[in-house]
Amino acid sequence: MGNKETANLDQYSSYFRYNSPLVQVILIGLVCFCCPGMFNALSGMGGGGQVDPTAANNANTALYTTFAVFGILGGGIYNILGPRLTLFTGCSTYILYAGSFLYYNHHRHQAFAIVAGAFLGVGAGLLWAGQGAIMTSYPPSGRKGSYISMFWSIFNMGGVIGGLIPFILNYNRSEASSVNDGTYIGFMVFMAVGTILALAILHPSQVIRNDGSVCTNIKYSDVRTESWAILKLFLDWKMLLMFPAFWASNFFYSYQFNNVNGILFNLRTRGLNNVFYWGAQMIGSVMIGYIMDLSFKSRRMRGLVGISIVGVLGTAIWGGGLAKQLEYSRDDKPVKLDYKDSGSDFAGPFLLYFSYGLLDAMFQSMVYWVIGALADDSAILSRYTGFYKGVQSAGAAVAWQIDTHKVSFMSQLAVNWGLCTISYPLLVILVVLAVKDEGEVEEQTSNEVSLSEMIPGSMDNACGGLSNSS
Repeated sequence: MGNKETANLDQYSSYFRYNSPLVQVILIGLVCFCCPGMFNALSGMGGGGQVDPTAANNANTALYTTFAVFGILGGGIYNILGPRLTLFTGCSTYILYAGSFLYYNHHRHQAFAIVAGAFLGVGAGLLWAGQGAIMTSYPPSGRKGSYISMFWSIFNMGGVIGGLIPFILNYNRSEASSVNDGTYIGFMVFMAVGTILALAILHPSQVIRNDGSVCTNIKYSDVRTESWAILKLFLDWKMLLMFPAFWASNFFYSYQFNNVNGILFNLRTRGLNNVFYWGAQMIGSVMIGYIMDLSFKSRRMRGLVGISIVGVLGTAIWGGGLAKQLEYSRDDKPVKLDYKDSGSDFAGPFLLYFSYGLLDAMFQSMVYWVIGALADDSAILSRYTGFYKGVQSAGAAVAWQIDTHKVSFMSQLAVNWGLCTISYPLLVILVVLAVKDEGEVEEQTSNEVSLSEMIPGSMDNACGGLSNSS
């Protein structure tokens, strides 16, 4: 019997099996590299690469409005449709969005971009709910921070490569106001590849960890079950404590992209800046992933230390942003900087924008880690991450309209800084009250198994997802 069990475990010992959590997280990272990674590069240029950000602001408002709805619903839809169909549908909308700006380059009509933005909001809600469920439920409990940082690094490499596209294609256009057609076509090609790659993602019941355990034994759900479970999230005290962090986590993009990168730098330099902005995210995600997985034996202590570090670093970076913001305003805009021609004047604003990217990755990786520490079940985590993306997107929709309505740069900075600052103590409370150390989780699981053995048929029901899912 012992030899048979050893043989069974040996077949799962490779990290690079197609059905291993590592390979599946790498695959979802590559999908996000191609789709939202390229979208981030497009948005990060400020105004979607156009001289007038109005069309992009309105498209992003439509995007994040529908994203807010389908982000919340996305977890339930994922549990009904499974990962492949959910992710494929979501990825396909990114191609349409990039195409709408290619159209806008020639016709200057906002309508297509706004409609495409609304469709992308639906698709992004599906994609990120599926991504969140995969990234938080597939890894072993003691390695979630490392897997999150690995995903974040792969995903943000999309922003790095995407930043190189407009930089290279517009390198000799230092006075250009809008990017050329080839930039948008390049984005669309990457997005199409990501859409096809989404079909390679396995259902969670088919993913086997190295110890032979199945990631999660879930069946496909139904509409009524998911609707009720999603409604209960609005009264879940854990989600309410995380609400400010959820809202803040994309709220700052409109300020950073339009009013820092878009105002301070010319077109080709904005593309170069994005290479380093998303590159900084790779560094930030690795740093926080190490802290929240390997720094202390106690998972609760790792969470508290990670939140504290992000809080201190965030305060310093936003303080630097305040110092720079005091030098210009919406009514007193500076001369745009060029990375070659502006000399030492370029260094400070560049470092600030780089630091914003570093903080973004650390903040969002921290939030994902806390979500992942609240549960291990894919169905629960898909709802949690869907709720996260929904609230996050509602905040972003408000932020893009705030910028469209010409609210002062200083007011936008103050709100962003304040939202981030409020989040840290609330996350500390949540970690103290709700995050259990690994030993406590194992003891609770052991008790649940003992109880299930006393109830005839309970284990059969629990594992039914293996035979009823595809």
